[in-house]
Amino acid sequence: MKDYNISKHSSFYAIGLNYKKADAVIRGKFSLDENAISRLLEQAKLIDLDDLLVTSTCNRTELYGFAQHPFQLIKLLCDNTQGSLEEFQEVAYVYKNNEAINHIYRMGTGLDSQILGDFEIISQLRQSFNRSKKLKMAQPFMERLCNSVIQASRRIKNETEISSGATSVAFASVHYIINTIPEVSEKNILLFGTGKIGRNTCENLIKHTKNSHITLINRTKVKAEKIAGKFNLIVKDYGDLQTEIRNTDVLIVATGAQTPTISKELIHTKKPLLILDLSIPKNVAENVTELDNVTVVHLDHLSQMTDETLENRKKYVPQAEAIIEEVKDDFIKWLETRKFAPVIKALKKKLKTMKDEELDFQRKKLENFNSKQADIVTERVIQKITTQFANHLKDKEIDSDTSLELIQRVFQLEVESK
Repeated sequence: MKDYNISKHSSFYAIGLNYKKADAVIRGKFSLDENAISRLLEQAKLIDLDDLLVTSTCNRTELYGFAQHPFQLIKLLCDNTQGSLEEFQEVAYVYKNNEAINHIYRMGTGLDSQILGDFEIISQLRQSFNRSKKLKMAQPFMERLCNSVIQASRRIKNETEISSGATSVAFASVHYIINTIPEVSEKNILLFGTGKIGRNTCENLIKHTKNSHITLINRTKVKAEKIAGKFNLIVKDYGDLQTEIRNTDVLIVATGAQTPTISKELIHTKKPLLILDLSIPKNVAENVTELDNVTVVHLDHLSQMTDETLENRKKYVPQAEAIIEEVKDDFIKWLETRKFAPVIKALKKKLKTMKDEELDFQRKKLENFNSKQADIVTERVIQKITTQFANHLKDKEIDSDTSLELIQRVFQLEVESK
């Protein structure tokens, strides 16, 4: 990547881990909340990194950026999470340059998602980019790349049926409840946590179970009340959690905390209780499974549920991959232009110097010389000349390196490096 004049660092890397090799416990150790991501980006500045994107979801944690060596990114991740270098090495992946670019396209378009065709990841990618840009850690390369991935995602969603049918963690949760709990419409359901997954689960519950016995609890009560008002549901105080667990048949945990929010000590129920833990890290303590009448199901299990919808989506993968290649090709063409951008910039500067000298000479030599008009005409000529050179360098049939060397030698250019 050093030939593309986009970073002072030699290579572009994607480092991280996801659901394919890292289980929920390990993913939890490497998860990053908003504060940790901001802290990581600020630390990246201190070690002179200038283009970095951080994503952390229930299924993956990844860093994309330029560095002299991938260990710079790996160390940033380990320093800001509970995960160790040894644990990272066991389950992680490191992609470089073109492989890293390929990976972000597959990730951002839902082809690498735990549930094929899950387009929630693209909004998370957009948020990650906006965060980096706000902290001045997103340069033109990253902006162009993210916009290209977003374009590919949009086209795949509009031009294929890879996202057809209802299948998501929220839908899978409700599907599991319906298939597991008899007479579910008459059961008491408690939703603890009303973030994005909690809200989506709530909507799916109401839509598919016809249940009117749904209670919401959230640490910030006003957030739960906002959702409850929309669906006419019951909201209880956080302090009522233990009492409500005693009365419920199904507990859905979507709290997204860094440590367990549901422990064995909170549960005192004599009837069967199904607990769905939709959080990364796990928010239901391991010792809860010791209770005889309690069944705990984590989102990893729910995400592995395959049905006709998921099987149908697989048919559209080749079409989606073709769209990715088409959009990515445009990005690569832009990237190739970065190779000769400094030379074209230096050429334009040299031509403008020649123009200024000549206009100054003619101004002194000729009476009634129209400097303004001459400046307009010569600027247009310069633009046409530099565009002609740029188009020549873009031509795949020519040796651009040889042409760049010739242009620099003929015009005696002083090229500024990144």
